[in-house]
Amino acid sequence: MKSIIKKIFLLLPLVLAWTACNDYPIDEDGLLITTRSECYVSSFELLGTDQRSVIVDVATVDTVAQEIHAEVNFGTDLHALWPQFTLVTDAKLEPKVTGFVDFSDLDNPRQWTVVSGNRKVRKTYTVYLTVQEP
Repeated sequence: MKSIIKKIFLLLPLVLAWTACNDYPIDEDGLLITTRSECYVSSFELLGTDQRSVIVDVATVDTVAQEIHAEVNFGTDLHALWPQFTLVTDAKLEPKVTGFVDFSDLDNPRQWTVVSGNRKVRKTYTVYLTVQEP
């Protein structure tokens, strides 16, 4: 019993020192909050259910207008596409992309918000899709 108590007292300073050094703020998703205020999408991709790109060429990302324009192959199932965003360092996306997304309503484009590393800057990007002519 004494040896257990002795071990606890020996380990207690180590645990306290470790927790005292871990003072970096973490957000609700468990991501590190940094001092970076940059907030933009650098590239965009759309995958079909076969995990292959459905974009005809390269999507256009306009960081000033906060718009993404992409043309998808004729015959693409717009009900099940997996968007992939490349963001600036430390930024995060809301809502999170956790699976396939329905893009079938082309008149009402989908929107995602990019949140900066310091969590103070938010920019909403609108994704416009067009379908390639047959």
